[in-house]
Amino acid sequence: MVSTGLMTFTAFIAVSTLIALFAILLGGKKREVTSRLDGLVGPQRSSSPQRSSSPQRSSSPQTELLLGSGNRFKFLSILMPPGQDGRLRIGQRLVHAGLYKRNSLVRYLGVKSILILCPLGVGLIVSVTGLVTLQNGLMIGGAIALAGTVIPGLWLDSQQKRRQTVMRRALPDALDVIIVCVEGGLSLPASFAKVTTELVMAHPLLAAEMEIVQREVQMGRSTGEALKSFADRFDLEELRGLAAVILQAEKFGSSVVGALRVHSASLREKREQQAEKMAARAAVMMLVPTLFFIFPALFVVILGPAVFDIMELMSELNG
Repeated sequence: MVSTGLMTFTAFIAVSTLIALFAILLGGKKREVTSRLDGLVGPQRSSSPQRSSSPQRSSSPQTELLLGSGNRFKFLSILMPPGQDGRLRIGQRLVHAGLYKRNSLVRYLGVKSILILCPLGVGLIVSVTGLVTLQNGLMIGGAIALAGTVIPGLWLDSQQKRRQTVMRRALPDALDVIIVCVEGGLSLPASFAKVTTELVMAHPLLAAEMEIVQREVQMGRSTGEALKSFADRFDLEELRGLAAVILQAEKFGSSVVGALRVHSASLREKREQQAEKMAARAAVMMLVPTLFFIFPALFVVILGPAVFDIMELMSELNG
């Protein structure tokens, strides 16, 4: 009777925790119109005088939106690194992974909470049912929960690397289109709009980010500042170099086409070097399937008949 009551209470606690976490994740979802209005208000807040009076805080508008949304559920802040720098760091990691929405931080922390609490609850329930001992159930659940604290961070890093790789491959093509448009008489914002429409099929990620840059320019930011924010969203040196070129051209009034052409040539050279590096690694990586899959099959085909002949000869000698 006591065991049944304890199992019922544990199941109630586990189900209540899951319902609460799912309610948090779904409660952060807002209506489309409200989300669009918040997206329009966010960049204006980033350029207000109150923000400019504190230069020690270097964070993008997307990071501020994420951190502001996390304050609605303060009990989830125990999963965040301590201190303001830690909060900015996790917000920047989410932005680098492409999670720009206001409720992305809440969803991330909620999923992390589920990955931590669910294994512990399952281990406790399994131990109460008598399949394993309480100590073993809690140890296994704690090990899985410990892995659950690491897996979300690894996923963020993999998403960031994937986005950086895609952007490195797409950036030279975008610079070529921008150079042709600027040489034809278009301005830089109009060139970005052309990139958005022309490369949406070949490079959809680049087209989406260029559309964000175009909207920031339309809302009053300079082209160099919008590109600098673009570089901060990806943490990519190639984009920082492009932003530096545009900022220098805006500051000193120099020609943009020549600098962009040199930058595009250097990016293409880096892309070729990266392709050659991957091709050189392919020969080394082929050793693993060759040693473990191809050579054993060859040994079986070549030495198999000889082994059978030797076994037959030994049986005849023994007979």
